[in-house]
Amino acid sequence: MSEAARGSSSPSAPSSARPAPPPLPLEGIRIIDLGGIGPGPFAGMVLADLGAELIRIHRPQEAAGDRGGVGMGPVNPVLDRGKRSLVLDLKSAAGVDALRRLVRTADGVLEGFRPGVAEKLGLGPEDLMTENPALVFGRVTGWGQTGPDARLAGHDMNYIAGAGLLSQLGRADDAPQFPANLAGDFGGGGMSLALGIVAALLRARISGTGAVVDATMGDGANLLWAMQFGFEAQGLWREGRGENLLDSGAPFYDVYRTADGEYVSVGCIEPQFFEEFVEKLSIADRLPAMSPGEHRHPKHWAAVRAVFTDAVGSRTRAELEETFAGSDACVMGIRTWAEAEADPHNVARDLFYRDEADVRQPAPAPRFADLGGASWAGAADAVASAGTGAAAGGAAGEGSASSGAGTGVGAGTDAATSTGDGAAGAGAGAAAGAARPVRGGGEPYTQPAPAPRVGEHTEELLASAGLTADEVAALRDSGALG
Repeated sequence: MSEAARGSSSPSAPSSARPAPPPLPLEGIRIIDLGGIGPGPFAGMVLADLGAELIRIHRPQEAAGDRGGVGMGPVNPVLDRGKRSLVLDLKSAAGVDALRRLVRTADGVLEGFRPGVAEKLGLGPEDLMTENPALVFGRVTGWGQTGPDARLAGHDMNYIAGAGLLSQLGRADDAPQFPANLAGDFGGGGMSLALGIVAALLRARISGTGAVVDATMGDGANLLWAMQFGFEAQGLWREGRGENLLDSGAPFYDVYRTADGEYVSVGCIEPQFFEEFVEKLSIADRLPAMSPGEHRHPKHWAAVRAVFTDAVGSRTRAELEETFAGSDACVMGIRTWAEAEADPHNVARDLFYRDEADVRQPAPAPRFADLGGASWAGAADAVASAGTGAAAGGAAGEGSASSGAGTGVGAGTDAATSTGDGAAGAGAGAAAGAARPVRGGGEPYTQPAPAPRVGEHTEELLASAGLTADEVAALRDSGALG
């Protein structure tokens, strides 16, 4: 992309200018998602947010409106943002052949099938990487590709239960409490898949050799417990939920009910933060005698908890938030989504944005800047004074010209054939002149394109793979395109 299209990233850029669209590190990368729910689409969203052209393969029955066995629609307005949609019957020989031709233009493929399903379709790693040796083939399962349980059905809760993690979550003397499907599906599965794909893409760019990435929800969730495994080895953590420093065992790292029936989070672990918490609530004379830092010894926890519970419980959440405003005591009211969305700090950073359909969307993360493109990236004042996200990026549909969610140019393709029709989808971006709003104030990000309609980009994507109009028509006549 030219500097004119991106905007100046010089440290000497005038502070009155709107921030330039931030870099999209995976711009120019084409990845095909063969389908699935949960971690695969989440990994695809992360990669699309990073600039990749993410092509979601939808089935003909999805184009016909089949919501599937769990009542989900074929397009999630958040998980599928910034993607492009191609309808293709992968159970037909013609559909498989068309996909294999598309894969020749791609840098990566991801799938969330049970082990062996992709191979049965003729779309396994050996099938696809023989034709495209630099291809990265990412796959995510609950139990892994091997092992006695590999082919068992399951969901997030089952995988973290099997890995041992679930037994550690919750309060003492209560049932294990699973954190929705964050630990297995998304933290353990989807995010590790996205990281694995990016790492393998880097290897492929250096060596010319692709890789198969096996991301497993159980493995990934197990990895998330790494610090606690280290604490256990140091004698600082013991097995059993609700008995340790960070699992509600310690009174200084827990949630407390307020006088008005709401809750606040308290995390005053370090001595200076604990001291400030105690001072703000004027409760020093009610606590047991302790030297600095001794509050972390479990022998004091029951007595400290009783004092904290009474002190917090006698005040409303609003009173506590006023008491601790601007304080380093590590106290934060537990907000609803609506409260978080309206919070001035979150508004300044555009932690949330509303898309054209008024869907609440989480901001892409992490955020990037060229050297000098932000106050935290080597510029003294270039972006720090840009103001709130609304000032920096404007309303939906405004903002600086940006690179969209990918150029639509994958390995072996050219912009003329692989880009879309302007604002239609993720890959259309800069090549078609589409602009997405720049949000985020002093830490800007490019707002992803909206989720596509099922099959919205079918014909143009097939054309980018080299299929002629007659071949596309034949596919449609065969039923392979729905």
